[in-house]
Amino acid sequence: MPRRMTVAKIRTSSTSSMGCHDLHFQNSPGQSRTTVFPLQELGLYGLEATLIPVLSFEFLSLPSLSEKLSHPEGFGGLIFTSPRAVEAVKLCLEKDNKTEVWEKSLKEKWNAKSVYVVGNATASLVSKIGLDGEGENCGNAAQLAEYICSKECPAVPLLFPCGTLKGDTLPNMLKDRGIPMESINVYQTIPHPGIQGSLENYYSKKGVPDSITFFSPSGLKYSLEYIQELSGDSFDQIKFVAIGPTTTRALTAKGLPVSCTAEKPTPQALATGLTKALQPQSCC
Repeated sequence: MPRRMTVAKIRTSSTSSMGCHDLHFQNSPGQSRTTVFPLQELGLYGLEATLIPVLSFEFLSLPSLSEKLSHPEGFGGLIFTSPRAVEAVKLCLEKDNKTEVWEKSLKEKWNAKSVYVVGNATASLVSKIGLDGEGENCGNAAQLAEYICSKECPAVPLLFPCGTLKGDTLPNMLKDRGIPMESINVYQTIPHPGIQGSLENYYSKKGVPDSITFFSPSGLKYSLEYIQELSGDSFDQIKFVAIGPTTTRALTAKGLPVSCTAEKPTPQALATGLTKALQPQSCC
C-alpha cells in the first residue's frame, strides 16, 4: 500500500461525489511518479476522504539491483512488501535498457520461481511488470512470512528489495525458519516538502477531521506535530486509525489512542475500519 495519511469525514450530503486523489512521490531529483488510491471505495461507505502526501521516496542502489535481476539463477525468488520496491525494479529495467531482455527471457526465468507480495496494490504493480505474484491476500509482513514458511525452502536466497526503514519481522521470521534471504535497500523515505501546506489548506477549508488514518510510522512521525498545532483543543476529538500492526504500535508509542486497525492495506479494509471507528463510542 502507498504510504499516505487519509483524512476522513462522514459525508454530510448523500449527493456529494468522490474522485480519485493522486499521491505524488519523489523518485530521485527531477523525477516523479503518481500512485492512485481509489477513494470511491470509501465513498460507498458514506465517507468523504482526502489523501495528503506526507512522504517522498528516493531510490538507492539501482545498479546493484539491476545486476541481481540479471541473474535469477542465483536466487530462489522475489519478495515485495511495498509498491516502491516494484517501482525500483521498473526503473532498473528502464534506465539500463533491459526492457527487451526482460520480456524475452528474464521475466520468464523469474516467473519460474516464487514471487511473494503483500497486498493487492503491490500485487497489481508486480503484475504490470509481467510477474506472477502470490500471497497478496497477506495483510502484512508477518502474514507473508508465515505464507513463505509454508512453502518449500529454497536452496538459494530469496531476493528482497526493500526500503531503509523496513521492519525486522519478515527477515527474522525467515531466519528463524532457516529460509535464506538477501535484502537490498532500494529506496529511502524522506518527508514530503508540502506536508505543512497541504494540512493547512485542508484545515482552512474543512476544519478538524473526524478521523485520520496513518499508513506508516514514518507518516505519523513527519505529520503529527502539524496536526497537533492545527487541531488545537480539538485534537483529542480525532479518531486515529492505522494500517497494520506496525503503525498501530507507532501510534501507541506516541500515547495516541487507536480507534481501529485495518489489518489489510486495502480500501475495503480501511472503509470497514473507518465506519466502525466513527460510530459513537466504538472500538474495533
